[in-house]
Amino acid sequence: MKTTSRKAEIIAEASQLFKEKGYSAVTVRDIAQAMGIKAASLYNHIEGKQEILSVLILDLAEEFTSGMKNIQKMDNSPLQKIEKLIELHIDITVNQSEALAALNNDWMHMAEKDVTHFVTMRERYEENFRTIIKDGIAQGQLQPRHPEVILFSILSTLRTLYLWYQKRGKLDVNLLKRDMVAVLIRGIV
Repeated sequence: MKTTSRKAEIIAEASQLFKEKGYSAVTVRDIAQAMGIKAASLYNHIEGKQEILSVLILDLAEEFTSGMKNIQKMDNSPLQKIEKLIELHIDITVNQSEALAALNNDWMHMAEKDVTHFVTMRERYEENFRTIIKDGIAQGQLQPRHPEVILFSILSTLRTLYLWYQKRGKLDVNLLKRDMVAVLIRGIV
């Protein structure tokens, strides 16, 4: 979804408020006040709060989907692809933590058609990740563990990384990538 610059400003401000207070606690009036304008003025650019949430989440989901497609096309081993996927999650976390918070916590508040679209993208993403893991096991690059356990372990860590990262301040992204990849792929022993 392409947005105008004013609409993008509204979405950015709203995403910060959604992260701080939660989607349900934020009103259009809160967003307008944070921007220093009247609530009625927001409606020149958006249909409502739910539209903001949908744009925020679906744009981010598209970024994950696009990243997955690019990584799948690479002529890399399954292990290298998993490393790239971990790095993709880290980049998105560092650059778009507010949107990631909405994606993780508030997706169910979107319009029904947007929820359906989001869930489909998420399921497809997870299935593609699962396939890469299974290929890694089949090729002997990963230990023969249950693919669902591997997928859950990696994704549950990455999906909540934004909570941990915001508390740590500006941790060097390259160090974070190096160490997260090492821990998630090779463990701690």
